[in-house]
Amino acid sequence: MTGATRRVALVTGASSGIGAATARLLAARGMRVVVNYLRNIKAAEEVVADIEAAGGQAMAVQADVREPAAIESMVEQVQAAWGGIDVIVHNALIPYAVKSFQDMTWEELGGKIDAEMLAAFAVTKAVLPAMREQGWGRIIYISTGLSRRPRQGMIALGAAKAALEQFARYLAQELGPQGITVNIVAAGPVEDTRMGYALDEKIKQRQVALTPMGRLARPADVAQAVAFYAGEDNVFMTGTTAAVNGGMSMD
Repeated sequence: MTGATRRVALVTGASSGIGAATARLLAARGMRVVVNYLRNIKAAEEVVADIEAAGGQAMAVQADVREPAAIESMVEQVQAAWGGIDVIVHNALIPYAVKSFQDMTWEELGGKIDAEMLAAFAVTKAVLPAMREQGWGRIIYISTGLSRRPRQGMIALGAAKAALEQFARYLAQELGPQGITVNIVAAGPVEDTRMGYALDEKIKQRQVALTPMGRLARPADVAQAVAFYAGEDNVFMTGTTAAVNGGMSMD
């Protein structure tokens, strides 16, 4: 049995979209996958069933990642079944307001930043002890190109994800000596996700026109980047950002 077959990956917000695609791909690559969900148990169980039908191992676990006690309970449940978590993919989407700064309240802007960082902080704190103990771990945060390139009405999401990305870089610096990598996957507009469904057709076509690859990202495209960062082969990339946007923006 290789190391990869023993690895346990926790994917937050894994009942649909990018999270579900990532859970399926990591399972296909030999990991045991925890499909975290907030409300939609039916969708989470469908992801688990798909993984098991393909010969993989998965379990669905409910937890609100904005609640540290719920995260601790989820991690304890996983540890009882499979031991420590080796890989965390923090994908859960924290709700946010879409409006101009002029129309936005501090509760909407500050509340989004606070909830985004609380979730990342609490999830990471919960999985780190096992990673440190074994001297190996993979932490991947899902972000968005809006953290660097503004779009009208997206100040709450963009500012919160910018904070998350800098948080990840500081962690990468601190945890590297312990064998733990920390990386970011920043997606452009992604079809078949809640954010993707919110785009009207005119905006979507304009974004496609700006993309050299001639289409928007799909959840599976984002999952491929996550899977690289999560794998045994990624031994020397940390504190980096993979932009999965088909060339829509190039840094």
